[in-house]
Amino acid sequence: MKQWIRTGLALACLLSSGFALAQGTSGFPSRPMRIVVAFPPGGSNDILARIVAQRMSETWGQPVVVENRPGANTIIAVEQVIKSPPDGHTLLVGASSTYTINPQTYAKLSYDPVRDLMPVTLMGSHPMVVAVHPSLAAKSIPELIALAKSRPGQLNYGTPTITFQVMVETFSQIAGVQLNHIPYKGSVPALTALLSNDVQMIFIDPAPIVSHLRSGRVRGLAVTSPTRSPSVPELPTVAEAGLPGFEGVLWNGLFAPAGTPREIIAKLQAEAHVAVHRPELRERLTGLGIDPVANTPEQFTELLRAESARFATVVKAAKIKAE
Repeated sequence: MKQWIRTGLALACLLSSGFALAQGTSGFPSRPMRIVVAFPPGGSNDILARIVAQRMSETWGQPVVVENRPGANTIIAVEQVIKSPPDGHTLLVGASSTYTINPQTYAKLSYDPVRDLMPVTLMGSHPMVVAVHPSLAAKSIPELIALAKSRPGQLNYGTPTITFQVMVETFSQIAGVQLNHIPYKGSVPALTALLSNDVQMIFIDPAPIVSHLRSGRVRGLAVTSPTRSPSVPELPTVAEAGLPGFEGVLWNGLFAPAGTPREIIAKLQAEAHVAVHRPELRERLTGLGIDPVANTPEQFTELLRAESARFATVVKAAKIKAE
């Protein structure tokens, strides 16, 4: 009899906790939401965040505010989000630097991405364009590699962030060349340096450079993605152009504070998937070189693990340190 009572009480507690969890999830969101973007307005991260925010607001009837908090290789935005309650009402839009590069390049980091963040979904990805100044005697990837080998350490490359530096160093290690790094604060200053021939080559996202490719002010050699980009279909991939084994894409990811209920994570991912795959937005995203993804939290987590391991090797070999 006592055993039946204990069993009945345990079952009642289980049903009660399950009902409370279901109630909590079904009531989400219960107030206005906030998506903190670790980058300035106008870039691909910001655009995708606003697309997702609009969809969530339409579906759930709650305001979803996009808040740009750039700086310190996304650390400022991360610190703000991980201090928020883990209830799905405050989210982060970050990138490679947030999760897979900062832990490798900072001697001391104020957060642990694995401990403090829950991956929700990879929202989108886009390639980098490998471009050179028109005066450089290189019209293809093999010619660029040959020129760099003949002038070790003499070709300057510019980068807008440390993420781009890691990508170029990955290229350098696979190609067996030495390049000289010059950092800039953003894509526009880095591109300006290429236009003025202060640097001879650059890896950069497609949006700011497409018009200069069309005008001939810079020369595009390839894209870093595994397949050609619809925004610059005339450019081959780096692998296709003569360096098998190299690929690298920039990505935009949605994260929640650690401890956010899995049911809420699933609900967020589902809305993000619908948002970025809207047919009316495809042309706009394609024009910016963005490939909408919105994969599952598990798939996103696996990508992060693989990228972290790969970049750890590159960062150690190149002795890259965040400043």
